[in-house]
Amino acid sequence: MDHQPKFFENLSGTGKAIGVLTSGGDAQGMNAAVRAVVRMGIYVKAKVYFVYEGYQGMVDGGDNIVEVSWESVSSILQVGGTVIGSARCKSFRTREGRLQAAYNLVQRGITNLCVIGGDGSLTGANLFREEWSGLLEELAQKGKIDQEAVKKYAYLNIVGMVGSIDNDFCGTDMTIGTDSALHRIIEVVDAIMTTAQSHQRTFVLEVMGRHCGYLALVSALACGADWVFIPEYPPEEGWEDSMCVKLSENRARKKRLNIIIVAEGAIDCHNKPITSEKVKDLVVQRLGFDTRVTILGHVQRGGTPSAFDRILASRMGVEAVLALLEGTPDTPACVVSLSGNQAVRLPLMECVQMTQEVQKAMDEGRFVEAVRLRGRSFENNLNTYKLLSHKKPDAELPKTNFNVAVLNVGAPAAGMNAAVRAAVRVGITEGHKMFAVIDGFEGFSRGKIKEISWGDVGGWTGQGGSILGTKRTLPAKYLEKIADQMRTNNINALMVIGGFEAYESCLQLHEARSRFEEFCVPICVLPATISNNVPGTDFSIGADTALNAIVETCDRIKQSASGTKRRVFIIETMGGYCGYLANMGALAAGADAAYIFEEQFDIRELQANVEHLTEKMKTSIQRGLVLRNENCNENYTTDFIYQLYSEEGKGVFDCRKNVLGHMQQGGAPSPFDRNFGTKISAKAMQWISKKLKETYRKGKVFANTDDSVCLLGMRRRNLVFQPVAELKNETDFVHRIPMEQWWLKLRPLMKILAKYKTSYDVSDSGQLEHVAMHSPKEAETGAI
Repeated sequence: MDHQPKFFENLSGTGKAIGVLTSGGDAQGMNAAVRAVVRMGIYVKAKVYFVYEGYQGMVDGGDNIVEVSWESVSSILQVGGTVIGSARCKSFRTREGRLQAAYNLVQRGITNLCVIGGDGSLTGANLFREEWSGLLEELAQKGKIDQEAVKKYAYLNIVGMVGSIDNDFCGTDMTIGTDSALHRIIEVVDAIMTTAQSHQRTFVLEVMGRHCGYLALVSALACGADWVFIPEYPPEEGWEDSMCVKLSENRARKKRLNIIIVAEGAIDCHNKPITSEKVKDLVVQRLGFDTRVTILGHVQRGGTPSAFDRILASRMGVEAVLALLEGTPDTPACVVSLSGNQAVRLPLMECVQMTQEVQKAMDEGRFVEAVRLRGRSFENNLNTYKLLSHKKPDAELPKTNFNVAVLNVGAPAAGMNAAVRAAVRVGITEGHKMFAVIDGFEGFSRGKIKEISWGDVGGWTGQGGSILGTKRTLPAKYLEKIADQMRTNNINALMVIGGFEAYESCLQLHEARSRFEEFCVPICVLPATISNNVPGTDFSIGADTALNAIVETCDRIKQSASGTKRRVFIIETMGGYCGYLANMGALAAGADAAYIFEEQFDIRELQANVEHLTEKMKTSIQRGLVLRNENCNENYTTDFIYQLYSEEGKGVFDCRKNVLGHMQQGGAPSPFDRNFGTKISAKAMQWISKKLKETYRKGKVFANTDDSVCLLGMRRRNLVFQPVAELKNETDFVHRIPMEQWWLKLRPLMKILAKYKTSYDVSDSGQLEHVAMHSPKEAETGAI
């Protein structure tokens, strides 16, 4: 980035008052957003008010609009729902109601509103903003306020954040609450699978989504469901026959269970509803399978927010305050949202109009258009699901005569198996013979390699760890043996799924090409490691699951500390030299500090942290949480920090320490990791097919250019294939981390929310963009 960093210190909130409200249906993560708005608001010296019970509280006024302090939002980060309440409000739909609301806000000098809700709530906010000056004039005429107030509070600024589990809002990749709802669905599916397997049952699961099939689609992708019904993509005429044929084929392949997922708004191509009961009756009548229906209902809205939702909501909350501070009378109402891994601001009404366009397209039966309007992420999910769920008969598959091998390298990471499954199935669909290598390069050198079929990878998405087995061994010491195996098995391409070792391995194979022609084949690395320390990508498969494990443990520890009072916990996380887990874990768990290798610290900083905690113990929040990355400093060990805090905190607080260890590597993969692993693996396999075609000359594959050994990573908003030879310059090989890491920009966020003074570079935010319509081509190229 060549731009000069722009810091928000010059954005003062002095004299400004911000009201925050949650409206419409609740969603997990709303509290994290409320907390971030309140703390960022107070940090920039603005007054912040809770508006209880949504718009109803704004109309009723009185005790429903209350100024809040820093401590008011303590301990709400891990709570689902919304602590300030949400209500449907009829009176706000009338001008009289809005007149009363305007009066209540002006009484307290509130001219900045942060609204967290769905498209209905945000449309209401925008109307309120447009009418504002007229409402004030009317209040002045009625003698309720004077002309000075009309001038002083002349315009209302509005920033929205989308809180909705359905992910039905155009312009944002993920709405607050969607990831947590997927967690609830996948927990249920995983539990149902074990009982369904025991009895050879078929389960029909109904998930929320009256107008949007996102939850149904992604959960189907994440659990490998046999069939999915969504409103945007109704099944073709005669779907009853095709579905029953597919279910019985799966049973014939020794699959002991079937899972069918139905969105509550599912329809057929004549716009007639498809209900879970209808699907069940069909399966029972036609196939006689033992079939059960499970309606998930409000379970999906409940429970604690996932790590992803807490970080998303915290980022959006801070961004919302910055947008309000920069607002002028001419700024349109905007929503802060996420595009890829980038926080963006979009005009509120453009998003709302596009969201309404989707519904209109569906009502008019223009379903292809509806899918396109939903955005590239939705379209990509749908294409990947179609690719992986149904095997074409062998006679219809192309035959390429290429053999492609898949292997895992490095430490196990949740989501590796989902990636292997997607690679195998897409490879077979493309006409290749797929081979699985057992135990990484070590197993490869010993000839532990076997052909793997479509059915062999059934049910792999939900399995943690690495089914193929994985070793950290690099290929350098076995090059000759591996080359022999590649020749013997006629391997024409490699897909290597793993962490830093996988990246290093492929560099070694690339460098050995001059000696071994066998390595002159297309090679693709998929980043999979809990440490998230692979160059060339913002996220790696497995990091989200590990982050959730850390956050879950931190929640429990915080609860214990709250009970005993005046206690500080020091928690050690994994990650090698990469501070991602410690830093993001601290942000998602509401920790007071996180020590990481990337940001050097000395005894003075440790001292300042102890003093900060001593001050905190004088308030009503009498507990502390400190995370430490395992390799952040060789002398300031976890024991050293624990002893220092214990000594310095004597008489004020006591200390406990906790080393989380390998629990961070285990567990069932989170929905994000299943989905991310599946999508990038499918994309990588398509890249391999393309490269195989390009490099096939005179009866053999010969690929010796740099761009035939690539790593597929997510960079800001896009998925990019990058030659490993080029990534070399971006890598610190001694500490096994990338030289530049995007998440360090979020570090000040954690400090601000923990009440530290810091400077925060806001050069990435601030520009209002427009909602981009994408072409169908784009869905294939960059999106995740």
